[in-house]
Order: sequence, then structure tokens, then C-alpha cells
Amino acid sequence: MITFTLNNEKRSVDADPDTPLLWVIRDEIGLTGTKFGCGAGLCGACTVHLDGEPVRSCQTLVSDATDLNITTIEGINGKAAKAIQTAWEEIEVPQCGYCQSGQIMSATSLLAQNPKPSDAEIDEAMNGNVCRCATYVRIRKAIHHASDLMEA
Repeated sequence: MITFTLNNEKRSVDADPDTPLLWVIRDEIGLTGTKFGCGAGLCGACTVHLDGEPVRSCQTLVSDATDLNITTIEGINGKAAKAIQTAWEEIEVPQCGYCQSGQIMSATSLLAQNPKPSDAEIDEAMNGNVCRCATYVRIRKAIHHASDLMEA
């Protein structure tokens, strides 16, 4: 059994230790907000927080999460998360929406660590989150807007 905390709830799973965390989250636990994109850690659709840091769950083994805190899009919370979610809606960021859970997870981590990022800092933090619809301008605008919402 592998034990970890998922979205503030202790969980134990009987999974092969070499199973990617993504498949445990989706198939074993049934949380489907974390998406499979490329399977190689290149697109960011599978981004979750592992002890507060964004990681690609398709490349993170479930055994690497033992006794750690995992947060998925379903469990994201806090001031930065609320600001990002609000800004995403107000700026109307999503188009097809497939990449958005990974985008939101990366953006929330950025704002939690740096509440007033520059364009360059946003680009660096969001690098590796691919949007097939190319909503990058709206994503950056929403991150700046979320930063302003956090100040209010």
C-alpha cells in the first residue's frame, strides 16, 4: 500500500510503485480533472501540486508521492487559487479547455510564490504548459488580473 494525502484527505492505494501518479489519480481514485496530454511531461495538462510545487503527474511515480501532499485541480484552494479561478472566468481564458487544469495549477503555484510577477516571470513559470488553442495572451492577462485581485 502506498499512502499519501490527496486534496487534504489521507489515501492509501494498492498500486504498483512504478505507476505514474496521473493514472492513480484518474483510474484508481476517480478524479478526472487532471488530464493526460502527452505522457512525456512536455505539455503540462497533467500538472498537480506535490507538497505545493507543480509537477507533471505523468512523469511522477506514485511511490515518489509516499507520505506527501498532492493537490489536484479538484482540491485547489487558498487566496491565489481563488484569484486565479475568478480571473480565468472574468478574462474568459478557456477555449477548448483541455489544458486549463494544468494551466491553473501552474498559475496558482506562481502567484502563491510571487504575488506580483512580471511578464517574463509568468512566461518562465508557465513554460511547458501547452495550449493547443493558443490562449497564451489571455492566460498572461488573467494572471496579472488575479495578481490585482489578490491585492484588493
